[in-house]
Amino acid sequence: MPAPSGSEVAIVTGGARGIGFAVASKLIERGARVCLLDLSAEALAASAAKLPSARVMTQAADVADERSVAAAVAAVVQRWSRVDVLVQAAGITGKTNLTTEAVDPANFDLVLRINLRGIFLVCRAVLPIMREQGYGRILNVASVAGKDGNAGMLAYSASKAAVIGLTKVIGKEYAESGVTCNALAPAVVRTEMVAAMPDAQVKYMTDKIPMRRTGELSEVADLICFVVSPACSFTTGFCFDATGGRSTY
Repeated sequence: MPAPSGSEVAIVTGGARGIGFAVASKLIERGARVCLLDLSAEALAASAAKLPSARVMTQAADVADERSVAAAVAAVVQRWSRVDVLVQAAGITGKTNLTTEAVDPANFDLVLRINLRGIFLVCRAVLPIMREQGYGRILNVASVAGKDGNAGMLAYSASKAAVIGLTKVIGKEYAESGVTCNALAPAVVRTEMVAAMPDAQVKYMTDKIPMRRTGELSEVADLICFVVSPACSFTTGFCFDATGGRSTY
């Protein structure tokens, strides 16, 4: 069963910045207790200081490392006894603006390690908890690049396509358990990660958006908060859209 209203426990990966922090802030506003999970303890401390101390905890962890993930999830359960919501926003773009023949295999492996293996490991860690509770909401942040493929972003596009496939599998496997697993495919959103991309890469992406702009963090966070709410109870294995009209399937 879901936690009593205002008592949800959420884990947000990539929670120190960008989409992750925006979602964590919204969840706390609606009464949830949130664990910010990210690689940098310093970034986590700075972000947690902006949130109500009674409703936030932090865990420095490498999402692509099985032991690190297990320890982080165990710490959340030890403090708050359950995990109701998982939002996975941790990810990297890797090197971009490259044709396939110029892609460094080591960078390709790094992107898939974080963007795909990381999603898998954290899902794997929380699913038994949610199944035992008979309730859970998982949202994996993918990308429109995973649907369409962005030229110059081979590793990123491939990793996000795999996240969508992984989400569909989990959604179907746990459909009768009270646990839902969905993905979100945003187009380019105004984050620090996007700010670090070459201008040409960002223009390539925004030129494909009928609204001719990037998405705002608040727009994406509001949609995610609905998907991981008890109200979104009859949708699982689905990839939600946040692309300003670029993707309509």
